[in-house]
Amino acid sequence: MSVRRLLIAALLILPGSLAAQQEPPEADRRMAREILAELVAINTVQDSGATRAARALARRLTAAGFPAKDVQLAGPKPRKQNLVVRLRGKGSAKPILFLAHLDVVEARREDWTVDPFKLTERDGWLYGRGTTDIKDEAADLVTNLIRLKRERYVPERDIIVALTDDEEGGDDNGAQWLLDNRPEWVAADYAINLDAGGGQMQHGVRLRNPVQTSEKIYATYLFEVTGPGGHSSLPERTNTIYSLARSLDRLSEYAFPVRLTETTRGFFDRLGAQIGGETGHDLQAIAAGRADSAAIERVSQTPVYNSSMRNTCVATMLQAGHAENALPQRAQATIQCRLLPDESPAAIRDTLARVAGDTAIKVTILGQPEGAPESPVNPQVMTAVEEATHALWPDVIVLPVMDAWASDAVRFRRAGMPAYGVSGVFYDIDDVRAHGRDERVLVEAFYQGVEFTYRLMKGLAGSH
Repeated sequence: MSVRRLLIAALLILPGSLAAQQEPPEADRRMAREILAELVAINTVQDSGATRAARALARRLTAAGFPAKDVQLAGPKPRKQNLVVRLRGKGSAKPILFLAHLDVVEARREDWTVDPFKLTERDGWLYGRGTTDIKDEAADLVTNLIRLKRERYVPERDIIVALTDDEEGGDDNGAQWLLDNRPEWVAADYAINLDAGGGQMQHGVRLRNPVQTSEKIYATYLFEVTGPGGHSSLPERTNTIYSLARSLDRLSEYAFPVRLTETTRGFFDRLGAQIGGETGHDLQAIAAGRADSAAIERVSQTPVYNSSMRNTCVATMLQAGHAENALPQRAQATIQCRLLPDESPAAIRDTLARVAGDTAIKVTILGQPEGAPESPVNPQVMTAVEEATHALWPDVIVLPVMDAWASDAVRFRRAGMPAYGVSGVFYDIDDVRAHGRDERVLVEAFYQGVEFTYRLMKGLAGSH
């Protein structure tokens, strides 16, 4: 996955009031939990594939009355099947696509205090691999499709749900496979990706419900310097390691210019209004384009704010020399960058070469980094998210956000479909366990997330 929850841990937080809580009817709570338990029990790590999970959900949907033609499985390999479900509407507008994935990262029993592939409730939490990333949302979507079918709900537009494989890694990304091989199955006005965004809370207090509209470009560069080498007893003034070290020192002092997008401008403005104080004032000043250098420097000290307002590049790996008694013939550094959605990786390469400040340093791009345009802040989406959010948690603010990491939303943006990361499942900013040991979700947060998605689906797709 995209590590969708890490933004949460970096934000400054102020106390707020806990709004009245609402959950689905008892029958739907029970169904959601049963589905989550079933999914957690099916090991869907990369080597196993997600087909068994997809088939289990397909059986539930057809038993609930969905016709076979609207519950389809397909993929590149027998164990790499994706599930696409359609709740048919009146056709008054283009469909809406809801997206999540069924695969999970590896979990070893010896590392956990509970069995990672068995849903376990303890002290108000549900433990198990995928409880936050992202089988909770797959269970959420399937529960709500069945609920809407039972209620005989007929939306103005079709609701499509795609549950895919290999989002966490591997060669068979399900979202891309569907776009390449079954584009008509997922053709929609826009996508709602439940694997991005994510409600933010601290000490039980719900604070924010971001809407992800964009992701930074993952781009990796190599700094490399070579030399003739020689015997270490006869050192020369030039040394590839020293040259590389000096270039990295210059990089460590460099900050890319501040450049906001529509999303990050709205993010800073809304967040600043909530936080208040000097930090809040600085954020709003940056959003308005009137911040002085001191304010920018203060805000830059918080990594998530810094990454939201500029390109970032950082050295992550070093390799040099071939023997302890030989002068190094080669020194290399891997530079990992996260670029703004409309940035040119080639232009950043040129900037890095200038920053390195040494013509002996060769700067190359590794691979072919590819970004996607920022999805416009859609008033219909924002209004529906705000209405669903405020119906459950009146004090929670909704704001657009750009993620510094990646999700499958970027694949749809590249294909020309706007995508928005939204999740009504709230996570404690001090307890982010996605991909980690003892992954868990609050029981209450899980049920409320199911209710939120139900309201959002109806808000976006229209009434009977």
